[in-house]
Amino acid sequence: MVEKQAAELTRWTVHGERVVDDTRRARLSIAEVELPDGVRFEQYVIRAPRSAMVAVLDDRERLLLMRRHRFVFDRWVWELPGGYVDDDEHPAQCAVREVEEETGWRPRAVEPLLSFQPWVGTADAENLLFLAQRAEYIGAPVDVNEAEQVAWIPLDEAYELVSRGEIVGAGTVVAVLELAARKARGEL
Repeated sequence: MVEKQAAELTRWTVHGERVVDDTRRARLSIAEVELPDGVRFEQYVIRAPRSAMVAVLDDRERLLLMRRHRFVFDRWVWELPGGYVDDDEHPAQCAVREVEEETGWRPRAVEPLLSFQPWVGTADAENLLFLAQRAEYIGAPVDVNEAEQVAWIPLDEAYELVSRGEIVGAGTVVAVLELAARKARGEL
């Protein structure tokens, strides 16, 4: 009971929220919030659809990654395949579909790895990570706009890519760190 009361003491109060822009991929709004000490201000809020990504490992502990350009911060980076979950789509189906479209590989069974929110102070953008430990090549990627290069990168090297700043996307960073931890514990 003490923990619940303490947690309620720090709850922010939302007095209203007005939509600034609403598209298929994001809704931007401004919320009027009040801190527990009575200070009130406006806070931008971004709400995005859930996204699903897959960490595909092969039997040699290599991770399937895509090298792509991200125009927002103008950098070439390595990422997991993934995308937004459609309204009528199960997240695991989305994850498999995205891997096939973006890489030309079809993951065998996918299992949930973990979920996270990458920017909790400003955005609601749930990311669902899945794990597949096998995949079969089905042909060239269908979506030619996604990746400059598709490669199987050893997990240890992927970990180094995070350290060197060549993997910066939250989903891929989280997946690499989780898989490295599992490997260190002998769980892969």
